[in-house]
Amino acid sequence: MTLAPRLDLRQSQSLVMTPQLQQAIKLLALSNLEIEAFVAGELEKNPLLETGGPAEDFAPSADGIDREVEAHSVAPEVGDSDQLIGQGLGGTDSPLDVDYGAETFIDNGPGDRMAGPTIGSGGMEMLSGGAEAPDFDSFASPEKGLQEHLMGQARSVLSDMDLLIATQLIGQIDEAGYLEAQLLETAHALGVPLSVVERVVEVIQSFDPTGVGARSLSECLALQAKEADRHDPCMQKLLANLDLLARGALPQLRRICAVDEEDMADMIRELRAYDPKPGLRFSQTSAAPVTPDLFVRPTREGWAIEINSATLPRVLVNRSYYVELVSGPQNRTSKAWLADCLASANWLVKALDQRQKTIIKVASEIVRQQEDFFRQGVEYLKPLTLKAVADAIQMHESTVSRVTSNKYLACPRGLYELKYFFTSGVSAASGDGAVSAEAVKSHIKALIGAETPDAILSDDTLVDLLRAKGMDIARRTVAKYRESMGIGSSVQRRRQKALRGQAA
Repeated sequence: MTLAPRLDLRQSQSLVMTPQLQQAIKLLALSNLEIEAFVAGELEKNPLLETGGPAEDFAPSADGIDREVEAHSVAPEVGDSDQLIGQGLGGTDSPLDVDYGAETFIDNGPGDRMAGPTIGSGGMEMLSGGAEAPDFDSFASPEKGLQEHLMGQARSVLSDMDLLIATQLIGQIDEAGYLEAQLLETAHALGVPLSVVERVVEVIQSFDPTGVGARSLSECLALQAKEADRHDPCMQKLLANLDLLARGALPQLRRICAVDEEDMADMIRELRAYDPKPGLRFSQTSAAPVTPDLFVRPTREGWAIEINSATLPRVLVNRSYYVELVSGPQNRTSKAWLADCLASANWLVKALDQRQKTIIKVASEIVRQQEDFFRQGVEYLKPLTLKAVADAIQMHESTVSRVTSNKYLACPRGLYELKYFFTSGVSAASGDGAVSAEAVKSHIKALIGAETPDAILSDDTLVDLLRAKGMDIARRTVAKYRESMGIGSSVQRRRQKALRGQAA
């Protein structure tokens, strides 16, 4: 072995992630609304891109579930770009442009009809059986927040130092209406006596809504009881022992409050009418409505799967503008920049087209494998993995994962995230096949919902009932599923039903 320099030839293979490939992978994971924002940014950077107008109306075909969607060119390929540009026909060279009248995007489906003037002809009305579309404005939060609402009342009754103290305290009231401030620390910080701060707290507790400014649940309910003129000594003792009420220790509570069963039931009924979190009615946190990316509806031949094109931007390459620019005077730099813009525009249109094909292909396979769910409900949801779908459509598992991320499917049964259809399985008691975890949860919820106060089902009883339905499941699994749905144990449910019976 010598240390002299020399030249060697080596051959190797490697995967190179080009910018275009990275962009295509990124587009797969984006929802329709995120695609709209991404395309808006590309429109600002690339002068050759433009948004297309709405496609012409046509009657969509009712295809089967395993329909393959093919893209069609806008015009036949009569030559390459250089030949067409030389002939002044650059606008004709659009094999990479997407035909938005073809079945690639299945236009004029529910999404298109939602955006059109005749909303009654489809869209969510089709999925909901003809009901009027919901008014999302009705879900808007109140104009005023809780602190603004309280400050308006404070300015009307307080002034000078009292108003300054109220401002400091109101700023430390959480969204539920509870005061989180330490009164002694507030008094030291403002340089005022503690009695003055306590007096201002009493004023704040008189504000609307009743119960605001309380420092504990007991104090919040006591303020509402005083407002209703029900804060007698018996109610005061009950509010001081809410922990016993939570545990369902009614005999002990009756002894402490010195009341009989009828009076205790009346007091519990009164408490149930109070609001434990009065500030939430002014909460400005509103749930944003979820926009579906796909629509699934039954047809005579099977299932029609349509992209929600109402939220999907339509991108075209303005080749006429390209011809106009390329025919003018330009140097080497501008010519290279213009070529890059054309290549980027063509690739984006092609990537969006391929994205729609991939989403339709994955969704079609999901609907095919979960057809029993769409026809009969969640009890018939089957165990499904990303690998099973990827093998069926001959794609990589990571591709299916990206396609199903942040995307929602609207069907006659409701709105579901695509990830919802991928669940683990529970062995069937018969030994053949498996049942999805979501189906097991649905059965557990139905069994518990049907139980009576004198026949509360334990986890062991639930195991026996589920095995009778053909689901081989362990007791710890039943407990895990029950807790994940926010359902208490049999002891907790028995106490809750006893309290409801007392308050009824």
